[in-house]
Amino acid sequence: MTLSRRELLRMAAGGLVLAPLTAACSGIVVSGGANVETESSAGALLRSKAKLPAPFTLPFRVPPVLRPARSDGDTDYYEITQRAAQVEILPGLRTEVWGYNGIFPGPTIVSRRGRRTVVRHRNELPVPVVVHLHGGRTPPESDGYPTDLVKASGGTKEYAYPLDQPAATLWYHDHRMDFTGPQVYRGLAGLHLHHDDEEEALPLPRGDRDVPLMITDRAFDEDGSFSYPSVDPSLQGKPGVTGDFMSGVLGDCVLVNGVPWPVMEVTAARYRFRVLNASNARRYLLALDPPPPDGAAFTQIGSDQGLLAAPVGHDELQIAQAERFDVIVDFSRYPIGTQVTLRNKLGKDGTGDVMRFIVARRGSDDSRIPDRLADIRPLSRSDAVAEREFTFERGGAEHDGVTLWTVNGTPFSPDTIAATPRLGTVELWKLRAQNVPHPIHIHLAPFQVLDPGPYAGGWKDTVDLRSGDQAEVLVKFDGYRGKYVFHCHNLEHEDMMMMANFDVR
Repeated sequence: MTLSRRELLRMAAGGLVLAPLTAACSGIVVSGGANVETESSAGALLRSKAKLPAPFTLPFRVPPVLRPARSDGDTDYYEITQRAAQVEILPGLRTEVWGYNGIFPGPTIVSRRGRRTVVRHRNELPVPVVVHLHGGRTPPESDGYPTDLVKASGGTKEYAYPLDQPAATLWYHDHRMDFTGPQVYRGLAGLHLHHDDEEEALPLPRGDRDVPLMITDRAFDEDGSFSYPSVDPSLQGKPGVTGDFMSGVLGDCVLVNGVPWPVMEVTAARYRFRVLNASNARRYLLALDPPPPDGAAFTQIGSDQGLLAAPVGHDELQIAQAERFDVIVDFSRYPIGTQVTLRNKLGKDGTGDVMRFIVARRGSDDSRIPDRLADIRPLSRSDAVAEREFTFERGGAEHDGVTLWTVNGTPFSPDTIAATPRLGTVELWKLRAQNVPHPIHIHLAPFQVLDPGPYAGGWKDTVDLRSGDQAEVLVKFDGYRGKYVFHCHNLEHEDMMMMANFDVR
């Protein structure tokens, strides 16, 4: 008989399954496999058996925007079916994806502050699913708690999103307990672009020059199917990955909006790119090659939770899993005909390339980048009513000879509450990463990073930590009472229990 994680945890309460370690696990090799870091990311490289296309030979595409099934005075209603479909990702081969409406990435939802968004999901997949709107300030019953399952083969659930929050680049993805990694890897991810009056009053690039870039990495089997090292490929039995990939799964093929190393023709004008790292475990350091002849390559205007107070120039963008960077690239600084390649300076060989732009034509451009973007009140230590410390590390518990990824040495349980913040308050959380890099995501509550460095300014919901790093974040608990989770967004770590609960009271 196959036991669920919940049953395992119930047994663990009686001391039958999880055994505490006798020593802190901060070394390199631990039971059940090594702590592995590859190309500056936690994880091991999974190599494709299928023939991959040459980079920059396939056309770029943008995911379709989903239209509401109906609308009323204050709400837009959408319908999405999660189902398997055969699609062509590699030329000449068919790949089965588990997709929202059968496509990967899923259709983009566009919302506006002041209107509710309600999405009815129907699950035609052979396994349960959960939907999390990443970055959404959402009531607990619609947040996508890992055990709030939509049943397989016909189950439905309606998710209601008030979205009373600033304009931001959000995304939605599977969040099923124990199986988030393989289910996102098979295609369950899509964009959700949220707008408001403040953002739309700015003279930023819009229309065809406001472009989402969902960056992922995958590996492919010989027949074109996704390759992923699940212990149980049916995803209906024992969770987890095989030993070599306990630190994370890195693919050797980089996809942008589901296309391997695409090429995009652009006008010699400013473009707004909403960059999302939707990879399971891979971090990227993005750069333009050649760089522009003058000034910064990227002008950042927004972060995870919306606009920055003022634009920030970057020659490179370091982006961890689940982070979003809203940036402007001005292609008018290049001669017509220039080929500009988006590189990943953390990658090697194929993973060092992301996509290519060809500056194909001249065109008019009435956009500009204002000196001020949004009113953001910086939080300070004096705002915090409580301080808490959380260490993300491999150690503290093990199962079947495998040392688990934990928070403060404790594996995830739906019944264990790590923090009880009060609604309307600010707390200072000290987040520490051990063993390998960990991107930490907090549901519901936006935060500001103290001493953010070049990449963690503005309101965030995910912070990138290298091994040994510590971040102090001021977390604002507004919106809703209820139970939520925070976790590492290396999805293999999350599935192996690196997650904890907080209950807003």
